[in-house]
Amino acid sequence: MTSNDFTLRKATIEDKDRIWEILQQAIELRKQQGSEQWQDGYPNPEVVKQDIEKGYGYVLISKNDILAYMAVIFDGEPAYEALEGEWLSNEKYVVVHRVAVAQDIKTKGTATLLMKELEKLAMKRGVYSVKVDTNFDNKAMLRILEKLNYQYCGKVYLRGGARMAFEKLLN
Repeated sequence: MTSNDFTLRKATIEDKDRIWEILQQAIELRKQQGSEQWQDGYPNPEVVKQDIEKGYGYVLISKNDILAYMAVIFDGEPAYEALEGEWLSNEKYVVVHRVAVAQDIKTKGTATLLMKELEKLAMKRGVYSVKVDTNFDNKAMLRILEKLNYQYCGKVYLRGGARMAFEKLLN
C-alpha cells in the first residue's frame, strides 16, 4: 500500500465509536505488552468527544475504514513549557497525542504512515516542528520516532507521570 491509498482527515462525531474501539484495542495492547501507559482510565470516550469538538481528532482512512486515530494540537501543550531538557527549537509547533492504530484491521506500517501524514499536515499549515511524548515503556512508538528521525529532548510530566519528549524539525 502507498500513502495514496490513505487519507488523513478531521474526525467527526460520527467517528467517535470507531475511534473509541481503536483506543480500547490500543489500551489492551499496551496492557499485554506490560506497559503502564493508558491503564488508568485515560483516554476515555469523553476525551475522544472533546478532541473532536475542539477539532483535534484526526483519523487515517483506507477504503472507508478508519485505521488509526490521533489528536493533533496546533495551539501548544502547557506541559511542554516545563521540559527537563532542551527542545530543538522555540518555533511554532504541532503536538500529537493519543496515537492509536486499529488492531482488528492489520496493515503494516500504519503508525509510521500516520506520523508522516501528520508531518505533511503541519507543513501545509506552515508549522515546521512536531513535538511528541511517550511512555518510557512504549517500545513501538519509540521505534517509530527513531525511524522517522525524531530527536530525544528530555522529560515532560503529564497526568503525574514522566514521559520521554521528542521533536522533529521539518523542511
